[in-house]
Parts: sequence; C-alpha cells; structure tokens
Amino acid sequence: MSDTIEHTSRNPDDLLMEPDHYLLTPGPLTTAPQTRAAMMRDWGSWDQEFRDLTAELRGALLEIAGNTTVYDCIPMQGSGTFCVEAMLGSIVPHDSKVLVLVNGAYGQRIVKTLGYLGRACRVLDKGDFSPPRGPEVARILAEDAAITHVIVVHCETSSGILNPIEEIAAVTAAHGRKLLIDSMSAFGAVNLDIETLQYEAMVSSANKCIEGVPGFGFIIARKTAFEQAEGRSHSLSLDLHEQWRIMNTTGQWRFTPPTHVVAAFVEALRLYMAQGGQPARLERYTANRDTLVAGMQALGFETLLGEQWLSPIIVTFLTPGHELFDFRKFYDLMKEKGFIIYPGKLTLVDSFRIGCIGHFGPDVMKRVVAAAKESLAALDIPHAAPSAASLAARDAAALA
Repeated sequence: MSDTIEHTSRNPDDLLMEPDHYLLTPGPLTTAPQTRAAMMRDWGSWDQEFRDLTAELRGALLEIAGNTTVYDCIPMQGSGTFCVEAMLGSIVPHDSKVLVLVNGAYGQRIVKTLGYLGRACRVLDKGDFSPPRGPEVARILAEDAAITHVIVVHCETSSGILNPIEEIAAVTAAHGRKLLIDSMSAFGAVNLDIETLQYEAMVSSANKCIEGVPGFGFIIARKTAFEQAEGRSHSLSLDLHEQWRIMNTTGQWRFTPPTHVVAAFVEALRLYMAQGGQPARLERYTANRDTLVAGMQALGFETLLGEQWLSPIIVTFLTPGHELFDFRKFYDLMKEKGFIIYPGKLTLVDSFRIGCIGHFGPDVMKRVVAAAKESLAALDIPHAAPSAASLAARDAAALA
C-alpha cells in the first residue's frame, strides 16, 4: 500500500498542509484538511440542508455496519461515554442483569455506569490486559440464568488489546443472551459485521476511525431495541427512544446538535468512502502499526501485548528501564518534534501508548520512530529495553 492518502479536493495544496502536531492518541486524532474546513460554515439545525446531512450520516454508518433493514443508527450529542450511558440506560431493562467483560479502564467505566443506573451486573475481570475468552463467558452464562446481556469493549485502548469479539458473540448468541458492544475506537476500521455478530446494540464516536472531530457519538441497534426502550431511560437528554422517534419523525435532533461537528463528520465520511471504506482504513492503520512496532523494537522498546492481541488502533510500550528515562521529558521532546503521544493507563507496569489512527500513513510512523530515537539520544539513553521487573510483571499477568 502506498504511504500517500489519496482523495479529491478543490484545492490540492490543502493536502500538502501538515498539522502543527500529529495526535498519536485513540481520539481526538489528526484530521484531514477538508474535514477541518467543513466546520467553516454555520448551519441552522432546523434547516433542510442540515437535516439532509443528518440523514446522510445515518445512512452511511448503517452501510458501514452492513445492515439497513433490521438496524437503525441514532447520533447522540456528547462524548463517547455519554453514548455508552445512553445505550445502557435505554437498551437495558431495569430488571436485567449484565455480564461485563473487563480488561481495562473502559470496561471498569461500564461497571461504574451500571452502578449509577441501578442495573445489576456481574463482572468478569481479566486484569489490565488479558482477553476474555469464549469458553469462560459460556461457563458464566450457563451457571447464571439471571444474566440477560453481555457487554464487551471491542478495542480496550488502555492497553491496545483487540478483544476476541467473534467468539464472545458466538457464545452469547448460543446461550440466548443479548450482546452490547462498545466499539468506540474500532468501528470503521475493524470489521463489525452485523450479519455475523448479531449484536443488540453498538456504540462508537465521531472522533475515532472515521476521522471526524469530537462532539457526538452514535448508537447502532436493532429497531426493536429502540422501540422497546420507550419510557426506560433515567435521563431526558440521553433517552435513545425519544431521540430515535423524533429523528425518524422530523429528521431533526431533539436538542441543539453540534452542527459544525456533524458537517465535519459527513465530510470525513465522504473521504472515508472515497478512500475505500473499512478495508482500506484497516489496511492503512495496520501498516501504521506494523511500521511503528518494527521501528520501536529496533530501538529496544517492548510491546505490552503479544502479536496476536495487538490492535491497529493503539500500541502500548513498556517504559525503558534506564535510570535516566523520564516519560514527561520524553513526551516533551516528542512534542517538540511534532508528535503528541499518550501516557500509560496500566496498574501493573509502567508504560506509554502511541496511537495508529488518524489522517496519516506509514511514512509518518517512520518519522515517529526517528523522533523517538532522537529523543532517547537527547536523554542520553542508549537502549530502550524495559527493566527485568517490568517484563516479569507483564509475563506473570499474561499467564494469569
């Protein structure tokens, strides 16, 4: 695959413009010049042109998901967490019990949200980064008949693991339970085929793999799930049934929409489709990851996860064991060179993260590796190998 991202523009010079910094995070991320430019117009939220943008947005997302008859798509104002809460508060009945598969911060946040909502849950906690597997989910479902729903984070970005969604979906369906998916950071790049996975509802966000900007997320769910959610929500503003009903009746959002963000997202969707859609997006992000990992390993860095579990979204690296390494100084040096990286979010080992998603290709990742090499040299660190203690802690956790 070429390192160049190709798409059309009225002004080809726009494509040569580099951002002040590349955001190597799991979102917000680096966007295309056309996406940013789309925010330069004001929109009336009631105007037919804006309603047309909303309709285009919903239709395109359903096309990416792969089903436009049984499922529907509803955008919701706010961050991704707003949308996860809207899904849980609207789709899950009050007398239900949810099995939450936890292997990172975002699974833990789901448990906390269910507590706020007063929904019963059972937790399968796999620690910082071990994957929940189909057989253990099946055992829990077999022994606990009260469980009605299973929820899993598709890509847990606190470690970068891509959870085995297919086997989890298979055992959930086999036991007659309903599957909910937090695909915040994976939808649009990693295939999430409705016909294969048969999930009840899925949630994602504008500022992830479609490469839009922050401001809203969206829920793709069975139409029956939206219908049955009537009167269930704990919240006026996060009521998915009402958002769905009003949007399908009038074409409008219930409350003031993030108009500029919607316009930017529609432009990002058009670029996404022109570039080849989900397969092309996955190919580019995978090439980004592979280029990054190979280059960082050549400097002595070690990944937290084995190759099988590395997502094309974000990669966690163990902190170098050298006594002179200081992440804050390393971060500042990388930022001076044009790259904003991400601190770690693990409890067992010191680490940091580098995102692979955004409007750039492997050529930029080569520059990231070069910047890391220069930053290590500036810190007088000859090799980035982690400490023996970090390696031991990582391997022990993986075995557990």
